[in-house]
Amino acid sequence: MTEVQLFEMRGPRAARRRRIVNLSAAAVLAAALTALLVGLGAAGQLDGALWAPLFDWGAQQFLLVALGNTLIAGATAIALSIPLGAILAAARLSRSRLLSLLAAGLVEVLRALPLLFVVYFFLLALPGLGLRMPPFWQLVGAIVLYSSGVFAELLRAGILALPKGQAEAGLSLGLSRTQVMLRIVFPQVVRALLPALISQSVRVLKETTLGYVVSYPELLRRGQTLGEFLSGSFLQVYFEIAVIFIVLNGGLSWLAVVLNRRLDRARVPRAAQSARERVPA
Repeated sequence: MTEVQLFEMRGPRAARRRRIVNLSAAAVLAAALTALLVGLGAAGQLDGALWAPLFDWGAQQFLLVALGNTLIAGATAIALSIPLGAILAAARLSRSRLLSLLAAGLVEVLRALPLLFVVYFFLLALPGLGLRMPPFWQLVGAIVLYSSGVFAELLRAGILALPKGQAEAGLSLGLSRTQVMLRIVFPQVVRALLPALISQSVRVLKETTLGYVVSYPELLRRGQTLGEFLSGSFLQVYFEIAVIFIVLNGGLSWLAVVLNRRLDRARVPRAAQSARERVPA
């Protein structure tokens, strides 16, 4: 079986140009990195005395506690945002005109407001209305409201992309529309949108860095505190925090790739079995 080509194969000249561009980009990146290291060395930021405190167990334990707080806040926000986004997506696709318009308006408002504005709303406006929350829920609640609008649009797009015959087949079997959504539509949509959902989850995890606004002891805020305690070693502490976030987000992206490959491998035997069943004996 030949693979369908969407574009023409590159010729020798195109391949040579691509190698030149790649080598040029690598050279520019290497030069920029060298210049950065030289500048940091000239400023004394590569001095071992500034990096040594980071190898102290007390400093690492301080950051590990903050990492735990970040993971708890991020996991809670993700666990609440996705179901709320699914409810908003289903409401926006409802046959009830009023419910659909209300859900659409709410989603557009949530997506239009900056996240920092929502955080300040939880921090300043709600206490003025007599509703006080601990810093954890001031941060998580704001992220959930903001992210649920994004998840709602992702899931709505996935539902609209699913062939209508899937839902019609469920209705023909006597299932209610709610059962069709829960048992037929949403499982297929989540499977198809898994990479996009995990990518948005990565964004949710990074948004926990706004915890400094509500004095929640997440990783970035504690890093600032540790940098002040270590006599101004901000660059060194933030470098470690950047590495931690890169590892976390890279791990989530890798998880999306692995799950997507496993789902693809699982679809192939089912498709082959279905094809064999359709062949007459």
